[in-house]
Amino acid sequence: MSTALKNDLLLRALLREPTPRRPIWLMRQAGRYLPEYRASRARAGDFLAMCTNPEIACEITLQPVDRFPLDAAILFSDILTIPHAMNLGLEFEAGEGPRFERPVRTAGDIGKLGVPDPGHELRYVIDAVALARRELAGRVPLIGFAGSPWTVATYMVEGGGSKAFGHIKRMMYESPQNLHRLLELLAKATILYLNAQIAAGAQAVMLFDTWGGILTPSQYEEFSLRYMAQIVDALTRNAEGRRVPNIVFTKGGGAWLAKIAAIGCDAVGVDWTTDLAAARLSVGGRVALQGNLDPSALFASPSTLRAEALRVLDGYGPGPGHVFNLGHGITPDVDPERVAALVEAVRAYVPG
Repeated sequence: MSTALKNDLLLRALLREPTPRRPIWLMRQAGRYLPEYRASRARAGDFLAMCTNPEIACEITLQPVDRFPLDAAILFSDILTIPHAMNLGLEFEAGEGPRFERPVRTAGDIGKLGVPDPGHELRYVIDAVALARRELAGRVPLIGFAGSPWTVATYMVEGGGSKAFGHIKRMMYESPQNLHRLLELLAKATILYLNAQIAAGAQAVMLFDTWGGILTPSQYEEFSLRYMAQIVDALTRNAEGRRVPNIVFTKGGGAWLAKIAAIGCDAVGVDWTTDLAAARLSVGGRVALQGNLDPSALFASPSTLRAEALRVLDGYGPGPGHVFNLGHGITPDVDPERVAALVEAVRAYVPG
């Protein structure tokens, strides 16, 4: 695991250290838009089988890095591994997304939950991290990740994906103490989980708060940010003689970037609805920024796509502390050639 890192641009940028060019990686860079991913999925049988098989998870983690000159690999896994380990009957229905057979809606339901041991119930993830790290052989850093407690709780309480979030919002108003018990449990589980990923070789970690943006500002602080702050505070900060940066990303959280930056994270992810120059102003140099091209720009012609990428790069402006990324994940219907064009444009960027 002590293989020297040949490309550490991502780690340096996340710590706001100067880099010769802007590093780039893309959320959902390992996904259905890649024919090699679809082949792996066909071989594995279903999504959960891919996640729980360390060899296949490692293979998928490496696919985008083998295809494009990206500056990081991100572990192929899912934000619902922790509740899966809590034995809630997780299934991924084709075209439907995740479903829990046993949603968590009462004090009794919460009382039955335990904190999974990463070395036991989540061993397949930790093994996938170690394997991917070994197979990367120092080419680029490996990013580990988890869902935020709030986001993971939405799936557990709703019993799957949701548009209205009626069950969890009802719990938030009717029995906030129950919701806090659940979030506290998830925060503890996430700390153990991310630190186990770091111990296994993850060189940076990211918290995905996909549904933080559905909350009011005060709810966001109480039910989402508070628990992400607990996690960031307890993360392993150094491994193998270097800093392990962490990134916090709330989709729809543009108005709260300064508050996110204040929790002590190294970098804040920015979605495409916020101007990057405004984001940089609001965090006041406290953190690096990651983002924030609209993922739909990947449907544009190569020349328009390049122009959009340049707008993001110029928007951040001069100086260190920017990691180029999308404002959310690559969608399955994207042409891989467009991703190649984007990576090339970002790598070739010279500030004006």
